[in-house]
Amino acid sequence: MSKKKPIVIVTRKLPDLVETRMRELFDARLNLDDKPMSESDIVDAMREADVLVPTITDVINAGMIAQAGEQMKLIANFGNGVDHIDVTSALRRGVTVTNTPSVLTEDTADMTMALILATARRIAEGARVIPEGRWTGWSPTWMLGRRITGKRLGIIGMGRIGQALALRARAFGMSIHYHNRRRVAQQIEEALEATYWDSLDQMLARMDFISVNCPHTPATYHLLSARRLKHLRPEAIVINTARGEVIDEAALTRMLEAGEIASAGLDVFEHAPAVSEKLIALANAGKVTLLPHLGSATQEGRNDQGEKVIINIKTFMDGHRPPDRVLPSML
Repeated sequence: MSKKKPIVIVTRKLPDLVETRMRELFDARLNLDDKPMSESDIVDAMREADVLVPTITDVINAGMIAQAGEQMKLIANFGNGVDHIDVTSALRRGVTVTNTPSVLTEDTADMTMALILATARRIAEGARVIPEGRWTGWSPTWMLGRRITGKRLGIIGMGRIGQALALRARAFGMSIHYHNRRRVAQQIEEALEATYWDSLDQMLARMDFISVNCPHTPATYHLLSARRLKHLRPEAIVINTARGEVIDEAALTRMLEAGEIASAGLDVFEHAPAVSEKLIALANAGKVTLLPHLGSATQEGRNDQGEKVIINIKTFMDGHRPPDRVLPSML
């Protein structure tokens, strides 16, 4: 008699390749319509599933975990960040949580570099001129952007993505500076020609570009607060491809409106998917570049994420510790 396949409930539509493999290996219940599941839908899924596969937009709190069925022992997150999951409550309940680290490093670093270029050279603003019929020809003083070669880039969070960004920025001739919870190894600093700042405030006051590349945790919520943002120079550009909650978005918006900083390139937002009307107005005026969370959106990256989810599930169901287990001490 064949072994019963575990019930795996997936909260959103995943790439066809991933879903097909899941169907082969598990009793996979897929979300083919890609309709976001409500809290009650997710609770119902946890009462039935052996494994829940949520995404980064699915909030799974302590109250929901408390209602899970006794058979549910694994939450295999499709995504690296797990700030939407109460990992501590899951552990207390005997539920293992996994994620998909490392696979999106290059994609996110690419998008961060793209936003640096887009904001400095006013690419999004310029891309609208011809389709809107507003181009009358070249002029030596029209739509001038800023050169990035020779500029200082301050990276907040020098993990895998921060280091990958530093490599790209160095190739463009930028000077690399960083603030991190812990200083990186000397050989990494030397390879990246990176300058460490233990004081975030002091680094902010000296940079031309600031890139947020740290995770969202209780310690990093509004790390770029209204007070800290005041340290930025009027010529500074802020880039965020990490988590919207790391920046006080309302304070950033006020400074952009007042011209106290030059621009911003944002791929994430504090209250996503909602984006403030003030930020949209700034984008329409060419003051900011706004993207709909495209940082990790590549076909290769999504397939790699799915492969990690499958490996975590299969390893767990075979009675072994999954390779990407998340513990509260890691957050």
